[in-house]
Amino acid sequence: MKRLSAIILSAVLALFCLVSCEKNDREHTLKVYNWADYIDEDLLDEFEEWYEEQTGEKVKVIYQLFDINEVMLSKIEMGHDDYDVVCPSDYIIERMMRKDLLLPIDRNFGDTPDYTVNVAPFIHDLFDKIICSEGRNANDYAVGYMWGTTGFLFNTRFVDREELSSWGSLQNPKFAGMLFMKDAFRDIYSALLQYCRYEDICNGTVTRDSLMLDASDESIALVEDFLKSFKDNVSGWEADFGKEQMTKEKAWVNMSWSGDAEWSIEEAAEVGVPLDYVVPNEGSNVWFDGWVIPKYAVNVKAASYFINFMCMPENAVRNMDVIGYVSTIGGDYILDEMQDEEEYEAVDASYFFGEGADSVFLNPVMYPDKAVVDRCTLMHDSGDRTEALLAMWSRVKGDNATSFTYIIIIAAVSLLLAGGIRKRVLRARKKNRSNRKKYNENKRYLYN
Repeated sequence: MKRLSAIILSAVLALFCLVSCEKNDREHTLKVYNWADYIDEDLLDEFEEWYEEQTGEKVKVIYQLFDINEVMLSKIEMGHDDYDVVCPSDYIIERMMRKDLLLPIDRNFGDTPDYTVNVAPFIHDLFDKIICSEGRNANDYAVGYMWGTTGFLFNTRFVDREELSSWGSLQNPKFAGMLFMKDAFRDIYSALLQYCRYEDICNGTVTRDSLMLDASDESIALVEDFLKSFKDNVSGWEADFGKEQMTKEKAWVNMSWSGDAEWSIEEAAEVGVPLDYVVPNEGSNVWFDGWVIPKYAVNVKAASYFINFMCMPENAVRNMDVIGYVSTIGGDYILDEMQDEEEYEAVDASYFFGEGADSVFLNPVMYPDKAVVDRCTLMHDSGDRTEALLAMWSRVKGDNATSFTYIIIIAAVSLLLAGGIRKRVLRARKKNRSNRKKYNENKRYLYN
């Protein structure tokens, strides 16, 4: 979702937009700050029409992109940039709550229904775990957008699922030179700490939730030692290019976010490359991104309506079709749209869709079985321990940098500069999915 070419284009467009905005009525302009390739952009124009229908007021959306949570945060925290609605990740929402950088979301939409109630209770429970100052709850300041897990994307031609049942498989010499690791210290630290302390989890000495708050020197050392133990296996540390390299069979295993894994699986299938995804037994992270209204927002009303608009079930499905990630929106409409008895085996998704969804036919990468989700937990902001974690990360990557790593990075940058191709592919996939669904419906009609 973090695409270099889209970021560059967004920056250029933003300069023109900002100059134009100064000449316009800022109260009728909505500034949205989001990840690249993380929305069906047709919805932006549709929101302008919908907003006028609901409120009688005009609004113009200025849509800008970021590629790093901390860059977005620094613009708001240090520069007091007046973005009206942004989409940070879980730990940044927590940091923004702690630093009093968010406004509560007004859910009084007059005659317009409150679609934010469609967010699955499972996501509400995750937001309850966000650490805030006393008397505050993150659900009042943020609304979930997309969510997922962290695990292994792997090539089934060379690797069996059982070989990746544990994070310890990272040490398997079979994967030498065929392993990409996510360049995301927080995700990796949180997942591998569960592996390093798995015996303590099993005997009840610690819980997964408590480990997510542990950034002690001892725990950092445990994870650092483990990371260094398989450094010869790692061919590169990647933030975005690993999923594309997997589709080209440049590696066999990639530590990946589930949304990226799903994108890779679909892309690879079109060229005959068999990919799959698994969450190791010791546990992992469940993550989410959410919509928030920053403290320095100007058009707070339009921001609240925009968040509400994104929570409409039909819009949630459209976003999922285009970007490949999983919406936080639950309910019968989403379940009906996502089920496919012919393609998927039954999973227990009752944690997300409620009673009656304990045996439904969903994509297990997008909607993991309850048994998988039960061993995943929420990451937290590491606060004043962030520098210690970054220092560890620098030592690990520095010890592991090879000439091949830099070759891969250079190749990846070249691929990213051609990022417009992906957007066309995504839109084509969206149309194909719609056509496939219509075909299946017609087929059922003919045979019934």
